[in-house]
Amino acid sequence: MEYVRAGCASLIALVFVASAVSKMRDFDGFARSLPALATVRPGLVRPLAMVVVVAEAVTPVLLVIPPVTSYGFALGFVLLAAFTTAIAVAVRRGRHAPCRCFGVSSTPVGPRHLVRNTALAFMAALGGLAPQQIPPPAGLAVAAAAGLIGAILIVSFDDIVDLFARSS
Repeated sequence: MEYVRAGCASLIALVFVASAVSKMRDFDGFARSLPALATVRPGLVRPLAMVVVVAEAVTPVLLVIPPVTSYGFALGFVLLAAFTTAIAVAVRRGRHAPCRCFGVSSTPVGPRHLVRNTALAFMAALGGLAPQQIPPPAGLAVAAAAGLIGAILIVSFDDIVDLFARSS
């Protein structure tokens, strides 16, 4: 189980690094996108955007420090649950807000994002519930590599889905 925890930590940490960096690169664009996704009072848009970016940036830091890894999994789970809820509400209300999860995108939020975030929340919960043991270095490297591959697939998820949607 220590490999599962290490792989989940790698996956969740790398996904949040990619998400936080993309939002920091275009913070104003991310902040402007929030009202289209969720009902936010105009005065709270920028503070909410800042809270999201800071929380996303803190999550990977917590995940790589063994005494506080469980807090990283918990924060990641809470963020993913909040994002999933916001997307579900937007989809239910018929809002076609673009997904700014990993930078500028014209892809509107939809069921695929609910599936992606639910899977990530599951991985955060699984990692958080696994026993906290540091695996041997070789096993840690393999688990981290598996997390890296998973993170690349998650960050590229919209592109992969669009690629297969066009070919069918």
